[in-house]
Amino acid sequence: MLPHTPQFESALEILATLRVSGYEAYLAGGCVRDLLLDREPEDYDVATSATPDVVLGLFPRTIAVGAHFGVVLVADEVAGPEDSRGPEHPTEVATFRSDGVYSDGRHPDEVRYTTLAEEDVRRRDFTINGLLLDALRAADSFATPEALRSAVIDHVGGLADLDAGVIRAIGQPERRFEEDQLRLLRAVRFAARFGFSIEPATHAAIRRHAARIHAVSRERVRDELTKMLTEGHARRAFELLDQTGLLAQVLPEVAAMKGVEQPPQFHPEGDVWIHTLLLLEQLQAGCPLTLAWGALLHDVGKPPTFRRAERIRFDGHVEVGVAMGAEICRRFRFSNDETRQILALIQNHMRFADAGRMKASTLKRFFRLESFDQHLALHRMDCLAASGNLDHWDFVRQGYEAMPEEAVRPRPLVTGRELIAAGYTPGPRFKEMLRMVEDAQLEGVIATPDEAMNLVGERFPLG
Repeated sequence: MLPHTPQFESALEILATLRVSGYEAYLAGGCVRDLLLDREPEDYDVATSATPDVVLGLFPRTIAVGAHFGVVLVADEVAGPEDSRGPEHPTEVATFRSDGVYSDGRHPDEVRYTTLAEEDVRRRDFTINGLLLDALRAADSFATPEALRSAVIDHVGGLADLDAGVIRAIGQPERRFEEDQLRLLRAVRFAARFGFSIEPATHAAIRRHAARIHAVSRERVRDELTKMLTEGHARRAFELLDQTGLLAQVLPEVAAMKGVEQPPQFHPEGDVWIHTLLLLEQLQAGCPLTLAWGALLHDVGKPPTFRRAERIRFDGHVEVGVAMGAEICRRFRFSNDETRQILALIQNHMRFADAGRMKASTLKRFFRLESFDQHLALHRMDCLAASGNLDHWDFVRQGYEAMPEEAVRPRPLVTGRELIAAGYTPGPRFKEMLRMVEDAQLEGVIATPDEAMNLVGERFPLG
């Protein structure tokens, strides 16, 4: 059945307006694919024979964001205030077109408008994304699954590939990937998301063109990888990245995990690559991107620190991993906040084993780590991907959940102002003095400002 969302109703209004004005207009691309898969589309795209100037004239609220490429955003006229995406969520309306040369490997140098829907479809990426839907006809027929399919216009064999679970480039795979190298990653992401296979000729073309992914901006690559990690099928995505040769191009540090042995008494599952895949398999759809990247990179320092002594060792792999993670975050231009959290997850993922021996002050500071729930989640996945022993995780989780916030972050008993009033001169020692007081407070040794100042006087006597 077709959805009854404000965005869908708005798309139907746009289609109706274009049709009444004498133009062809269909829903196109991913939204058609998702409707046929019984998934609710995130948005709706319209393809039409109307040129951008016509679209701009037909609708009062438009944004000509890509008029050079025949794309106009039409603001949502029917969504109500209760819609979480609001009345401003636009529908993309694109004119039927054929593309010229893609000299930058991402965008056509020029486009030529056409009145032929089939010509427009054949310049798209994959067959399952090349379907058109006569949504007005489908809506009139109450859109049973059969009626929905009967309203699909398929010039590229997309319905058969959708039924067979296949990602296939439209036309010649080589040409599709030469036009837009981001499609190399998109093929993998779609295959993982839908549990599809990649058609052999398309797969072979990806392998041949894998090195061309460097023509794509790092931000675009980062965003595709993040989607792979957070759509609920991360393991399959990274297996496909490896099989297509893309992993060695975009994340050679992760590709280096393959074949790196681990001590079998701690890691019966196998090498660092297998261990990492088992973590990725546990990532849920919609998980925070920082947790996903932390899971991917938590052991990135193991390959360069591998050595075999009395047993396999990875001395300093956390510190090395943090440095490597910082370089990866810089390379992919993560924000400062995202970088800080990803590196914190790498840096602290081994600390759970020491939690039972930590002083109360150290444990409470451990609990203060930003987004500590992500640290708990990563450690749990780490354990389940190895021996399966959750004792350390359970100890920390119980302590964290049982400890009130005021015990983890108590109000300071002493500040620099009190130290100055007591006769101390501001300087570097203030930090040491305040840390000492806070440690004693967290340990339960002192509980009042007077006790705090007495302790300062004992440890840091004046004069």
